[in-house]
Amino acid sequence: MPNSTMVTEFLLLGCPDDWNMSFLYFTFFTVTYLGTLLGNLLIVTVTTTDQNLHTPMYFFLRNLSILDMCFISITVPNVCVNSLTGNRIISVAGCATQIFLVIFCACVELLFLSIMAWDRYVAICQPLQYPIIMNPQFCVHMTLASLLSGLVYAGVHTGNTFQLSFCQSNVVHQFFCDVPSLLRLSCSDTTSNMILILVSIIVLGGGCFGLIIMSYIHIFSTVLKSPTRASVKAFSTCTPHILVVSIFLSSSTGVYLRPSATSDILQDLILSACYTMVPPFLNPLIYSLRNKQVREAVRRVMGIMFFSGKR
Repeated sequence: MPNSTMVTEFLLLGCPDDWNMSFLYFTFFTVTYLGTLLGNLLIVTVTTTDQNLHTPMYFFLRNLSILDMCFISITVPNVCVNSLTGNRIISVAGCATQIFLVIFCACVELLFLSIMAWDRYVAICQPLQYPIIMNPQFCVHMTLASLLSGLVYAGVHTGNTFQLSFCQSNVVHQFFCDVPSLLRLSCSDTTSNMILILVSIIVLGGGCFGLIIMSYIHIFSTVLKSPTRASVKAFSTCTPHILVVSIFLSSSTGVYLRPSATSDILQDLILSACYTMVPPFLNPLIYSLRNKQVREAVRRVMGIMFFSGKR
């Protein structure tokens, strides 16, 4: 385009300029990151080593924990380094890679949460058929299908974003590269991109949310009709699941569907942190460690590690 320079790198302005604020920024992100890694790593270790937890529910929980560690590792370490060094530049290739990985993890996270809601539905509403429906082959196939769907979904959105021209400002008002921020910087027509985002959110987000809601409606109905001890125990895992799903869907939808003209930078930062950092941080705390069976397994694993260390 005449009188314009094509963008070759982007500048992430999610970090505050003041040193004191930068240090607080670094501390918050670092503590959240380390807490997420330790919590999810503990869940992966426990569900792998304890034979009592080799069930479909904990199989998906283990996969979710692995995904969460990858999800938060895409953005937070880079934020911590940038806040200390002051170097906020990211190349176009690095930005594209970050967008692809964030969308991939977000898509797979939503699919895993939907599968886990289905798992709770089968366990509570069809307990006699649970071993048949949720067999190991089904669990593996659903995991692979989720990963493949995430690759396709992320590839389509990343490719559709970077076929645009970026010849205006290169300042991204976010702590990581995301599609809405780049669409605001593009000097091309972004109508097709916005339509694709809207359609994909309706299909993927709406479909998964509908599946989760229908699962919990049947679960609530079953527990209220016949509140057996087993169903009530299984039902106790549903409440934190609903919390995580609600935070994830509401914050991610808010980021991608808010009009750019009325978009507030601080609100965008908070919403982005909610869907990229909060679910990975909360999953070990409210979905797993509050579970009596998991806590007992943690004590056994910690006891084995303690006695092994003494020897």
